[in-house]
Amino acid sequence: QVQLVESGGGLVQPGGSLRLSCAASGSIFTIGLMGWYRQAPGLQRELVATISSGGTINYPDSVKGRFTISRDNAKNTVYLQMNSLKPEDTAVYYCNAHLLPMAQLGWGSFQDYWGQGTQVTVSS
Repeated sequence: QVQLVESGGGLVQPGGSLRLSCAASGSIFTIGLMGWYRQAPGLQRELVATISSGGTINYPDSVKGRFTISRDNAKNTVYLQMNSLKPEDTAVYYCNAHLLPMAQLGWGSFQDYWGQGTQVTVSS
């Protein structure tokens, strides 16, 4: 069974930094796009960053220049380095992986998997 496990959230002061990690485990044939999303109370989930298996990266303007996404394909892990954090970055952060489970090799299709979410709070 495939699962995504996140770590690295917490409480940080404005201007501080945090690094999130998300490891995909289970019987996986291959992973395509991986990414991070966030959801603040009362708001819709929004894109934070995505990275393809080949390293193509996408950020919205709200985090560009402050956040850096990276991945280790050998470890099926995606990271999010967050610098210069602002109170408006406070949210639950979710990782996402678009992957093909081994059990569906040859007949299935890529599916989206989500982590359980990790709280990031930016406050003085």
